[in-house]
Amino acid sequence: MKTTALPPATPVTSGLPDQQRKLVTPIPGPRSRVLHEQRAAALPPGLSNVVPVFVERAGGGIIVDVDGNHLVDLASGIAVTSVGASAPEVVTRVQEQVAKFTHTCFLVTEYQGYVDVATWLNEHAPVPGEATTALFSTGAEAVENAVKIARAATSRPAVIVFDNAYHGRSLFTLAMTAKDRPYKDGFGPFDAHVHRAPYAQQLRWPGDPAQATPDALAELQSLLNRVGPETVAAIVIEPVQGEGGFIVPAPGFLRGVQSIARQHGIVLVADEVQAGIARTGRLFASEHDGLEPDLVVTAKALGGGLPLAAVTGRADIMAAARVGGLGGTYAGNPVACAAALGVFEIIERDGLVERAAAIEQHVIAALQPVIEASGVVAELRGHGAMMAIELVRPGTLEPDPEAAVRIARACHKRGVLLLVCGTFGNVIRLLPPLVIDGALLDDGLQVLADAIWDET
Repeated sequence: MKTTALPPATPVTSGLPDQQRKLVTPIPGPRSRVLHEQRAAALPPGLSNVVPVFVERAGGGIIVDVDGNHLVDLASGIAVTSVGASAPEVVTRVQEQVAKFTHTCFLVTEYQGYVDVATWLNEHAPVPGEATTALFSTGAEAVENAVKIARAATSRPAVIVFDNAYHGRSLFTLAMTAKDRPYKDGFGPFDAHVHRAPYAQQLRWPGDPAQATPDALAELQSLLNRVGPETVAAIVIEPVQGEGGFIVPAPGFLRGVQSIARQHGIVLVADEVQAGIARTGRLFASEHDGLEPDLVVTAKALGGGLPLAAVTGRADIMAAARVGGLGGTYAGNPVACAAALGVFEIIERDGLVERAAAIEQHVIAALQPVIEASGVVAELRGHGAMMAIELVRPGTLEPDPEAAVRIARACHKRGVLLLVCGTFGNVIRLLPPLVIDGALLDDGLQVLADAIWDET
């Protein structure tokens, strides 16, 4: 397996598990199986599970389960633990904050951590002009609040989203999310003011792939003509689609969407819940295509493992919500804010934006030869440490979700944790912590390469 040199991660000598894959039992092990039986008895079946192992500790690029197995983490808790699951800077700040106070509700009495997190986001988010930030607890909550703000700023009801989109599991964001099963099935009816436009994905564009951008933009304008642009408050778009399959849009598409939104006075919202905070080799994924959204939504990696989300946007638009119209009991919790400040420190000090870009090149060098020879992969795509492999039946573009599941399970059995996603369930996604050791990443990629070979 050919790889490129990956710059070493900043060493941490204490507190982290041994950064090597190690299996001492089958996956899942006996203790995990017992605990999983207790889980099944106590929890409803609607809560799914990828790998039935129970975690004892985690850090760097390793998860240690209750049976003592060391698993290579190529999931990061779905892009959350980008700086690792127990980064000392995050742990120390959280411990110090917990010792002072765990909660007051920022809407009742204020604290500096909230302001510091907002200030950092205001300074770094790619929104034009002066920015302000409101903090929330989850990505779906922040997406909904971005829509609230856009509606308040425009006095319009409608929202446009895109094919393959994922924006959350709350009732309103389910209307915005594209995939029916397992997310939407049985939970309707949904908000009728949500409209869907095509996303310029070249691989599966029904016409000439080179025309994906102009064709998709023409379809977006046609949709606006049908619903009336004067009724549309917001266009909400993922600069890189997450759950939909890590789809990178065709060149120029994002800027074209921005131009159409500006033309009609529509608030452009970038959902960077999964792609933001250094994950794609830019601090924000919008930067890859020169996008300057009016509002940016962040979450996941923002809180370093604690629940924290944000809407950062143009100050004039953010000011449209009346006093008392934004917030929540736990929104911008002080402990989560302390964790976020630790995340910011690590990203800046250790150059994690650049390291994410280096991980992309490392993954390509490791997997591209295997993929080209296998005949079962349609595309290796993504940015930074947000990479994906789309599985298809040989010689076609017919999705092969069964192959994706087989590959994922083979990796799980050998101690490598990765996830499946995509509208058709046929995409293997790679989300390693940005601090993963290079040798450990090589080991995980070799296990994945072997599993791909077994499909040929």
